[in-house]
Amino acid sequence: MRSHASNSAHVVLSSANFALKISGLALALTLATPLHAQVPGAGSANGPMTPEQYAQSLALADPRTPIVSRPGALTLTQVIDAARTKNPTLLAAAQSLRAVRAQEIQAGLRANPYFTLNGTDITYGANAQNPYTYTAQISRLFERGEKRRWRLDDARATTAETSAQLEDTTRQTILIIKTAFIQMLQAKASLQLTRAELVQFQHEVDIAHDRFQAGDLAKIDFERLDLQVASFESAESNDIVNLRQASDQLQTLMGVETPNPNFDITGDIVPPVFTVNLPNLIQTALDKRPDYATAKFGVDAAVANQKLTFANGTTDPTLEVEYDRAGHENSVGFSVNIPLRIFDRNQGNKETSIFQADASRFTLIAAKNQVVSDVDQAWINYTESKRLSDRYTSHYLEETKDVLTIAQFAFEHGGIALIDYIDTVRDTEIINSAAISAFKQTWLAIHQLSAATASEMTP
Repeated sequence: MRSHASNSAHVVLSSANFALKISGLALALTLATPLHAQVPGAGSANGPMTPEQYAQSLALADPRTPIVSRPGALTLTQVIDAARTKNPTLLAAAQSLRAVRAQEIQAGLRANPYFTLNGTDITYGANAQNPYTYTAQISRLFERGEKRRWRLDDARATTAETSAQLEDTTRQTILIIKTAFIQMLQAKASLQLTRAELVQFQHEVDIAHDRFQAGDLAKIDFERLDLQVASFESAESNDIVNLRQASDQLQTLMGVETPNPNFDITGDIVPPVFTVNLPNLIQTALDKRPDYATAKFGVDAAVANQKLTFANGTTDPTLEVEYDRAGHENSVGFSVNIPLRIFDRNQGNKETSIFQADASRFTLIAAKNQVVSDVDQAWINYTESKRLSDRYTSHYLEETKDVLTIAQFAFEHGGIALIDYIDTVRDTEIINSAAISAFKQTWLAIHQLSAATASEMTP
């Protein structure tokens, strides 16, 4: 019985046309002589109800009805907070950042000195022919070209880049969590609506049974009406499954090892209203998007790496100090080892670093273009989704209630055929379901816009 919002326009038009016919019929029924049969509860002490009085006596199912939640149900903010501390993906990304940050320590270390001790021709006794000889050496390589500085800059830029990547992973994970939250909220709304529709339709079946017992309704019409209950029960069963699956998915994203069947959330299914404009959203995204920041830090890291590769092409001398003792003689000396970089001056790595730096700048441009595109796509998705959901809230749902109320009144009083009433019930189901889907799509568009701008768009 459920349908997507894309089918709703045709249904709304047909329902509206049908409403005009039903309105005329209901008016005729109101002005006419006594009704075909006075069903239980359909009249009052002062005579039969008018369609308006009848509508007031009904509690029709409405997708805008606040969703009932268990005590202790979590809000979206509470779900996100729990995921930040327990989601394995976020925890792994945080550990990776710590690992990269530790490389800053390594990058700042200076070269270790070397100590060498040698002993040769060692003899003992009065007949020793060769004097003993000991040699102690200390040497150390001295870096030139500010290699340590550029290593630190490279490591710090890499840390900043990884930190921005963690923020981007968090941004994307939160969007997935928000999507799962809305999926569960929609499943709850659908189940609540289906059960309300089932109760409402069962009431009509009970009235039809009384009419059948009173001889005012044919047996085949009653049984055809009773058979429609199966579609509501089937929809209820599907909604129960969808709700449980959405609950498990959301709990998994929160880092829960074993999903709790009593887990519940709370929130509004009807989207909020807020005022934003596209240019401000684009600027906010450029200021806050972590993937764009990652690209900028990537340029910094590439530039630092380029400077390091050029510094690695410079010559690093090694200074050595030596102490020798041979018998009773002592000597001290030093040496300087300077590589002659005639052939290998790190030319290949220098060229590579230049191209990598240029590539990182193009990557930054691509990241900026992607940010602008993401915001623009999210914006049009939001504006159109919000326009449709507002149309359902302010027009279609009210019109559907009017059509169903009049159809019920007319059918209970023998004014329309069974097939017309069943068609109206089905149209109502489709419109209500489409309204919930429209609300869901608007919420998803809001969360997509929040992710695209790296900010919270809900008021």
